[in-house]
Amino acid sequence: MFSYVSLGTRDLSRAMRFYDAVLAPLGHTRVEDYDPEDRSAAWGLDDPGPHLWVTQPFDGAPATPGNGTMVSFLAENRAAVVAFHAAALAHGGTDEGAPGLRPQYGTHFYAAYVRDPDGNKLNAVCYRPEPRSGTA
Repeated sequence: MFSYVSLGTRDLSRAMRFYDAVLAPLGHTRVEDYDPEDRSAAWGLDDPGPHLWVTQPFDGAPATPGNGTMVSFLAENRAAVVAFHAAALAHGGTDEGAPGLRPQYGTHFYAAYVRDPDGNKLNAVCYRPEPRSGTA
């Protein structure tokens, strides 16, 4: 069900030291050189996960509980990402990023971002390439 969970941080170096230490006993190691902008670090399995992200919030505001936090749901295909986004908007959610490719995160990273009615940020992501016409 889950691809990754993202938590905000004000100090990435400190967070990396902390999570390296506390996740090692659980068998989770950091995914090296995962973020080309050096704003985030990840632990767990490579795509499609599951993994934990610790990141400086993309909006530039200080990290607080909830700012920089996002729950990501793994989608089987791109149509499911589109349906997730549409259902969220139809049921009181707000748009935080329309369905589409995000090549900065991976060749086939296809995602949509929303906030629920309480303001919690969610996304759905499919890591699979679009099937070719006439193939399954």
